Amino acid sequence: MKTNLEDLDLNLLKLLRVVVETRNTSIAAEKLGISQTSVSRGLAKLRETFGDQLFIRKAHGVEPSELAEKLAEAAESMLSPLVNVIESYQSFNPLEFEGKVVIAVELSLLEIFGQGIYQALNTALPKARLELIYWQEGSLQDILERKIDYMIHFSLFPLPQDIYAHHLSDIEICLIARQNHPVLSISSDWESIHHLPLAMLVADDSLSKHHVVEEFYLNKGYIPNLTLVSHSTSVIVNKLENSDTIQFSSSYQKNLSEKLACYPLPDIPQQFRKIGISGCYLQSKRGYPLNQYLHQTLQTFFDTIVQPSMT
Repeated sequence: MKTNLEDLDLNLLKLLRVVVETRNTSIAAEKLGISQTSVSRGLAKLRETFGDQLFIRKAHGVEPSELAEKLAEAAESMLSPLVNVIESYQSFNPLEFEGKVVIAVELSLLEIFGQGIYQALNTALPKARLELIYWQEGSLQDILERKIDYMIHFSLFPLPQDIYAHHLSDIEICLIARQNHPVLSISSDWESIHHLPLAMLVADDSLSKHHVVEEFYLNKGYIPNLTLVSHSTSVIVNKLENSDTIQFSSSYQKNLSEKLACYPLPDIPQQFRKIGISGCYLQSKRGYPLNQYLHQTLQTFFDTIVQPSMT
């Protein structure tokens, strides 16, 4: 008998179980929806593996050996949990799902879309225990350890191959500052704006020495006049309203205050003028009905979003 069963086809165990049950290869073939020749080939492979006659031919069928009957019992015990898992997937009902769902969202995206994301999830999974948190240092490890079910982040954020990412939406970038800004109302080229105070919203997930906005300045030969770095959008909005401070953001920020306006970008790389948003989860969960449903729900939500005009 072969001792290495790693290459054993589980379908052969199912075949064995049905032949033991029916004691007839023709009836087993009909029940399994395969040809009698396929049944014979399968039994031959089982004999090669287990080194036993397994079945003795009789006038009206086959008689299983003791080993065949014991293997059939073991196959039943082994395959039943797999069947239960598959059935639980097929019977997934989002309206009745009561488990915990953890969604981690990049901080600025959480500030902009958090309320809408929550409403979409609450409608889609009304009985679930939702945790809508911001993406921070350590979150990547948490998703790899299955502590986070789904993440929403900028598409530029580097991810390991273990995580599957799909495009959700795009955000067009502009400069945000107070209305009638004394400089931006005239020009937004680098020569005119490089000295202006700069505010940045940051999250605890930076992998580089400089924020991408700082890189814009440094690549042009300027030192950014960074006067405010904060996790709080409301703090930054207050700073923009009451000073000549500028921020590289989007027209969504303008919606937070009637005192703010959008202005054209200076010369920056084309790939940063529009930033993609991705939804991500573990590659190993791509077949999970919960993760598929989360993807569908959040894609539908982002498909309904229309970015405010930048004029």
